[in-house]
Amino acid sequence: MNKIPDIQPIASDSITAPLRFPIFRRIWFAGLLTNLGLLIQGVGAAWAMTLMTSSPDMVALVQTAAMMPTMLISIAAGAIADMHDRRIVALVGLSIALASAVTLSLLAHFGLISPYILLAFSFLIGTGMALFQPAWQASVNEQVPPEALPQAVALNGISFNIARSFGPAIGGVIVAAAGAVAAFVCNALFYIPLIIVLLLWRREVEPSRLPPERLTRAIVSGVRYVIHSPNVRIVLTRTLLFGVIGGSVSALMPLLARDLLHGDARLYGIMLGAFGVGAVVGALNVATVRRRFGSELAVRASSVIMGLAVVVIAISRSPVLTAAALVVAGAVWMLAIALFNIGVQLSAPRWVAGRALAAFQAAIAGGIAVGSWGWGHVANGVGVGDTLLISGIAMLVSPLIGFWLAMPPAGDPTDTAIEALADPEVHMPLTARSGPIVIEIVYRIDLKRAREFYGVMQQVQLSRQRNGAYGWSIARDIADPEVWTERYHCPTWLDYLRQRNRPTQAERTLTQSAAEFHIGPEPVQVRRMLERPFGSVRWKDETPDRAAKDVLRIPVDPTSGT
Repeated sequence: MNKIPDIQPIASDSITAPLRFPIFRRIWFAGLLTNLGLLIQGVGAAWAMTLMTSSPDMVALVQTAAMMPTMLISIAAGAIADMHDRRIVALVGLSIALASAVTLSLLAHFGLISPYILLAFSFLIGTGMALFQPAWQASVNEQVPPEALPQAVALNGISFNIARSFGPAIGGVIVAAAGAVAAFVCNALFYIPLIIVLLLWRREVEPSRLPPERLTRAIVSGVRYVIHSPNVRIVLTRTLLFGVIGGSVSALMPLLARDLLHGDARLYGIMLGAFGVGAVVGALNVATVRRRFGSELAVRASSVIMGLAVVVIAISRSPVLTAAALVVAGAVWMLAIALFNIGVQLSAPRWVAGRALAAFQAAIAGGIAVGSWGWGHVANGVGVGDTLLISGIAMLVSPLIGFWLAMPPAGDPTDTAIEALADPEVHMPLTARSGPIVIEIVYRIDLKRAREFYGVMQQVQLSRQRNGAYGWSIARDIADPEVWTERYHCPTWLDYLRQRNRPTQAERTLTQSAAEFHIGPEPVQVRRMLERPFGSVRWKDETPDRAAKDVLRIPVDPTSGT
């Protein structure tokens, strides 16, 4: 893990505090240029598509093509970021995007571009950025201390929206003056500073005592964590819904500028810039709003205000009024997205941070991509103005979901820094692939506290499952009702070693609280067993054991926990 130099304590609400850390500051400024290039690229691609076709759904598909890779591969990208050096993963993603941008520029220069070629390369550039994003976001807490994480997340949002404020306007000028080719070239050039900064970052990686997971197993672990984490599921569901409804604004912006306001590429850039200015304002106030109102009230208010702003955009034919409404929409859009992002970042432990953030990216990108496609089809049938009106009304009523799926309170960002447990006592030669492993934990519980104990164990179940266990159960002895047996499985011995070292401090406190229900002179009994399905045992001693060379040497420690 990258070491953060010691400096004086930061002000809790200072949005610029993370910029005091050199590595964050260098990556942030270089990332600002990359974001600027992406926005210029987006303007060039969208306007080039309007020149090649007048179909609203094809124009909306430009954004879908750029965002769809994040939805499709972000979980795999997050798993790769958790398995390998995040700096290297980020560099690979940026290199893919750079190569795609250079190729698109050459094709456009020689007049070989078509609507489908444009969509294909928008997808490839999006693929590179989809690989880059989880590694970049998951490494933020290696660049700043935990107390500065919310501000760092907000600053990264500000970076994109500063680019959104100026990039579209710059892109509009570039496209109007030199054509889409110039916009594509600018995008390619603006990847280079961030690549250089990452190459120069000497990230110190703390070696893991266990080998990395395989990609498929890592993806399964990430999905399992999300499934068994109610708070994360709620945030992702709200993010997806917000993206689907709110994606209409950016998806139909070129048509808004062309058809409703009767403008050109410059006006399109100005409208995008207005949205970006609002987003910067929203990001600057994330910490204050989060502290004063809490996540749920802030997200509900953002949805209502954005709905009203989109309704104004739908009925307005004045560029000034539309730009003002876009400023408001951008502010509350960014505020809500930043609150969703912070909620995920503060809830996910380090071992799954990349995958959790990838799930967030998949939710917002997938929502925008699906919403863009859907709103484009609606616009084909009823027109751009009516489509935006429908979207605004849908956003106005969307806060009702908060009555069923309320935003959870933010987690403690310092909750994951805990020491590893000692390895358990074993007297069998075990390999990494030995398994399944069966764990049984026997408690003796006072009959008067049985119901209370059972309630705690329901929370323990989720903790075990999101950290890698399956087949969890709790049973009560019918001959001795005081005896309760918790039982769960892990696929292999190596998976079990990972599972027992993944819990956060809060989860270990939860497990300890369950153990405190135990009564009697003997401690809680823990049994770890190697399940022996039919065909897994050698019938003769002389039969060679092909896994013998893979035996893990585990030190004996009879005092270790579960």
